Amino acid sequence: MSVVLRNVQRVVPVRRAALRRAVCALRAALGASRFDVGLVCAGNALMQRLNGDYRHCPEPTDVLSFPLHQVTAAHGLCHLLGYRHDTKPEWEQMYQKEAQILQELNRLAGSRLRPLTAGLF
Repeated sequence: MSVVLRNVQRVVPVRRAALRRAVCALRAALGASRFDVGLVCAGNALMQRLNGDYRHCPEPTDVLSFPLHQVTAAHGLCHLLGYRHDTKPEWEQMYQKEAQILQELNRLAGSRLRPLTAGLF
């Protein structure tokens, strides 16, 4: 399975190859090699915004992790049901359906997932 790395900060130098090897080794050690991993190295401003958006705690933090499959499953389900987000009216309709699906998932799982297309238009 894949490991995707993205560095969107400029404060700490990131050696991508070494980081990828470390993540792959940790995945193997944890028995999670069959799962994809996306890793974003972010600065304080982005971390503060994400922490505020997803945890309602608008402060920088060292780590945030998300079970991406739950969010993408809701988004993909909307597409399978025929929803699109190419125009603002289409996006509004799909956003409402995705929000409805995630609201129920959040209620059942105690999570705080939001639609993937939040803020698209």
